[in-house]
Amino acid sequence: MMPAQEITYRPRGRAEGPIIGAHRGRDVGGAGIFRDDVTFLQQPDARRINLRATLRDPFETVYVRRFEQRTAIAVYAVVDLSGSMAFEGNARKIDIAADLCVALAGSARRFGDAFGLIGCDDKIRDDFFIPATRRRGLDVETSRRFAEFVPTGRSAAGLAKAGELISGLRKLVFLISDFHLPLTAIEAALAGLARHDLAPIIIADSAEEENLPSWGLLSLRDLESGRNRLVAMRPALRDKWRTEAAERREALRRMFSFYGRTPFSIVDRLDVDRLSRHLLGA
Repeated sequence: MMPAQEITYRPRGRAEGPIIGAHRGRDVGGAGIFRDDVTFLQQPDARRINLRATLRDPFETVYVRRFEQRTAIAVYAVVDLSGSMAFEGNARKIDIAADLCVALAGSARRFGDAFGLIGCDDKIRDDFFIPATRRRGLDVETSRRFAEFVPTGRSAAGLAKAGELISGLRKLVFLISDFHLPLTAIEAALAGLARHDLAPIIIADSAEEENLPSWGLLSLRDLESGRNRLVAMRPALRDKWRTEAAERREALRRMFSFYGRTPFSIVDRLDVDRLSRHLLGA
């Protein structure tokens, strides 16, 4: 596992919540970024009277400055822990997911946000459930949960139930998986999280496509079912696999964009700078 690095993110739209934090909020308060001027009748606060705007008004209306309250949010990492995440080629997928979750936990702490973790295979796993909290040491605790963990689940059906554990105000939710799931299962997970600010993260290993030979026998193992299959590889079949993989990526992109942000792919290693640019521009 790589050392934790800081990920910069921001919610889409204005955040809601009673706790002062780092993000643009919907509420107005006595401090923060100037938002607008309103009449004294709308906001009777004599401490915020804007004398210049008041003197300019020919009808002698008294104006008051309003400020945008900065707000803290809750960040959740919802992680696929099914057997396919144990794949290891040029990297180990579950280690990439772990690096991301640890970095998110530390980053949320530095932003003043709460962080929560929900890990799923066939069901939601109790040993990978941390309700959103602001307590110290979440990055260390999250790292400990992933240490020596080997995904063996036969499915990621639990992802569809994760939304039931994320209640209340709108939250920033990172859905982390290789998404080697039926499209119907992926859509069920997205639908369950649709009320939140959803950021899909695709964990990928370049060896899955780049290392395919033109000719030869390949022994393939389904990491979730445990079944082995012998395939006679040839150029036409390799090209077909790559074409189908590209078509699936496009189908996923359209689906993710409908439910939330465009997806971000992490291939072989976590690049926090590139991910931060994506999150700030999404």
